[in-house]
Amino acid sequence: MPKHFLAAAQLSNSVGDGAYLVCSVLYFTLIVGLSPAQIGVGLTLGWGVGALAGVPLGHLADRRGPRGVAVLLALATATAVGSFLVVRSFVPFLVAAILYGSAQSGLAAARQALIAALVAPEQRTRLRAFLQAIANAGLAIGASLGGLALYLGTRQAFLMVFVLDAACFLTAAAVLTRLPAVAPSAAVKGERRLAVLRDRPYALVTALNTVMLLYMPLLSLVIPLWIVQRTNAPQWMVSALLVLNTLMVVLFQVRVARRVHDLTTAARQVGRSGVLMLGACIVFALSAYGGSAWTAALILLAGGLVQVIAEMMLGSGAWEISFDLAPPHKQGQYQGFFGTGTAVARMLGPVVLTTLVIGWGTAGWVVLGILFVAAGVAMTPAVRWAERTRAAASVVAATASS
Repeated sequence: MPKHFLAAAQLSNSVGDGAYLVCSVLYFTLIVGLSPAQIGVGLTLGWGVGALAGVPLGHLADRRGPRGVAVLLALATATAVGSFLVVRSFVPFLVAAILYGSAQSGLAAARQALIAALVAPEQRTRLRAFLQAIANAGLAIGASLGGLALYLGTRQAFLMVFVLDAACFLTAAAVLTRLPAVAPSAAVKGERRLAVLRDRPYALVTALNTVMLLYMPLLSLVIPLWIVQRTNAPQWMVSALLVLNTLMVVLFQVRVARRVHDLTTAARQVGRSGVLMLGACIVFALSAYGGSAWTAALILLAGGLVQVIAEMMLGSGAWEISFDLAPPHKQGQYQGFFGTGTAVARMLGPVVLTTLVIGWGTAGWVVLGILFVAAGVAMTPAVRWAERTRAAASVVAATASS
């Protein structure tokens, strides 16, 4: 039963997010009247503050119960989206963007804590994979609705997209109330409130995952620029690669996640993902040397296929690692900290990847691929270090209690 409600909430969120992502920049430009620089600053600060807010909001979910906090943060996200309808200048936009980024980051942490509380440990990664497949399906639906608004191009069409997004988060909040209540975690005497901030092994694992998440701006930003500036491929290949990515995740993410059973297999999965990411980077680089449009298109499709397989492997491994290394009574703050990688990748990824790939060309692709391999291979010793520190802490706690 929790699976169905979690899936329904995820689908609702994703439909709204898909429509928002397609239309937001043009809405802020054409309707609100902001400059590209103002939009960039606002969204960067919004996600930056959101990354910082994820840990305390996750801690709040631990102490007050993840279901109630998740509902409140879904309502806060709906409020932030709704406020975009009335902002007409930079400062109100900045405030709304910060509320939006903070609520989204906290909501992700609270929902992860819900999964940890309601689902048996051996089932968490599979459920997370199922929810990721649902999310991609929802994003595709939302993007289609957003595309319709772009086609109409009217003020009313843009406004309806934001109304839809807010309504989707309100729906998600209502669905989350149907989940079983989760008792708050009791504070342990002598423990620091935000213990994750002093957990160096977990910080290292999070940093390595953040490097791997630099793949996120590839299909949405870097590949479109690469296709237009460096290849002979038709421009509609941008849509073809997005469709390929979405379909592969919807169809195969759960199947890929079945290979992960524990921290050892999870770390190994991330390492293999890094190797495949390098392969994808090399294939994408080769597309610049395709003499005809169809040759370049086929090379891009091959690169996209390798990349999405690596993406699915990374996701399944990272989910297992983030859950298993987090103390049971601190899942919210630990998931909030692990989730900062997504916000950081969204902030820094566009700058890093455009500099490497668009600026350096083939050499940039190779450097990016090497970064992926290095982070992926380093995950195994990082996870082992984290396991040792947790085993040592358990021994100390058992000795103190005896």
